[in-house]
Amino acid sequence: MTAQPTAGPAIRVRGLKKSYKELEVLRGVDFDVAPGSIFALLGPNGAGKTTVVNILSTLLKADAGTSSVNGFDVATQAADVRESFSLTGQFAAVDEILSGRENLVLIAKLRHLKDSGTIADDLLARFALTDAAARRVSTYSGGMRRRLDIAMSLIGNPPVIFLDEPTAGLDPQGRIEVWQAVEALAETGTTVLLTTQHLDEAEQLADRIAILHGGRIIVNGTLAELKQLLPPAKVEYVEKQPTLEDVFLSIVGEDAKDGDDSRPGTVGTDS
Repeated sequence: MTAQPTAGPAIRVRGLKKSYKELEVLRGVDFDVAPGSIFALLGPNGAGKTTVVNILSTLLKADAGTSSVNGFDVATQAADVRESFSLTGQFAAVDEILSGRENLVLIAKLRHLKDSGTIADDLLARFALTDAAARRVSTYSGGMRRRLDIAMSLIGNPPVIFLDEPTAGLDPQGRIEVWQAVEALAETGTTVLLTTQHLDEAEQLADRIAILHGGRIIVNGTLAELKQLLPPAKVEYVEKQPTLEDVFLSIVGEDAKDGDDSRPGTVGTDS
């Protein structure tokens, strides 16, 4: 990456519009993303989140409005914009025949970077994949593939990364692994634009959250600011029923920690 960052928002969007024939997907979208922050674009399927990312990443031309990435205008400085970001789509773009380390080395070499092996080893350590470095990616779990995918996106140290539905199709453990990887990105100063339809994901990760609905941003703020839009909470005392998680941890939690395969207290067994 050779593009130098400029002052101001890492991402700026003003009046963005996009239609597909008669279907208006974006009807004037506005938002800013501060450098080094995680910004969540939240909305249901079909809300236009991926369309926004495709426009910002120069893959799609807007019908109207302006946008910039790392201070570069998306429409007139596309080459500089492309050197300022990496994009991780909804499906992991990794080569399953290669090992995790080989995937990283390949991308580093394609970007003409020196010490590709060192770059790969550093990223494997950063994303807790060192123990699986020599294994074929076809043996990786969904969460591991996603972490490798994000690691590949960071080769070249882009100042901005777009994560489009990064936990799509992952199980709960895989989602947690990806969340931890995304949080680590912001800690190193990378600006993250995250699209998601999962409320808990936006709540867990984002410094600011914008809700895209009907082709427009209808609210934009921190989690605390968004909560203030609701009426004050009423304090009520109710009987709390145990959840399935409570039951599970009560029965097997301690045994699982100790590695004990016995199951005292198994529900529904006959003596």
